Amino acid sequence: MFSPQPLRNGETPSPHPRISAPHFHSTLSAQKLRRFNSLILLLRLLAFCFSLSSSIFTLTNSGGPGSPSWRDFDAFRYVFAANAIVAVYSLLEVTASAWEVLKSATIFPEVLQVWFDFGHDQIFAYLLLSAGSAATALAQTLREGGDTCGSYSAFCLQSDIAIALGFLGFLFLGFTSLLSGYRVVCFVINGSRFHL
Repeated sequence: MFSPQPLRNGETPSPHPRISAPHFHSTLSAQKLRRFNSLILLLRLLAFCFSLSSSIFTLTNSGGPGSPSWRDFDAFRYVFAANAIVAVYSLLEVTASAWEVLKSATIFPEVLQVWFDFGHDQIFAYLLLSAGSAATALAQTLREGGDTCGSYSAFCLQSDIAIALGFLGFLFLGFTSLLSGYRVVCFVINGSRFHL
């Protein structure tokens, strides 16, 4: 449909309507967008894998009757909960990123998607960092006490592995957060999530 443009400074109306051309993307720009989206997808997939692995390692860390269990320590329960939450979030974001790579469009409207990704990436990255820090302090205390790690070294080893996997999940979610922050800046400056 043609909508008339307002006249400026005494212009006379043109009998031919102005037709705006579609936004032009070169092949090189389209390849850059696909690579950028693929990088975000890869980082989200790695964050999912490491967070899921950490929560599984924490969940299976109990030696039976008489030995310590992860449920006995608040910090390890926090590690499990934080990594399980981030694994679910990362799985949803992997789906959204795969959609964006395949369809070249976001699931939500662009403004909502950009701010949603950035905000949640920040929140969940800090959640993983705080859980890993709390568990690291507890693991250090258990090692210095000697009773738990001396008698049940497998428990402490598996706890250390779960903590390390959680920190790797944080690392990849942090990198994803940097890229989603770049998308926010591009959106604020250009009105699009990518600088072209």
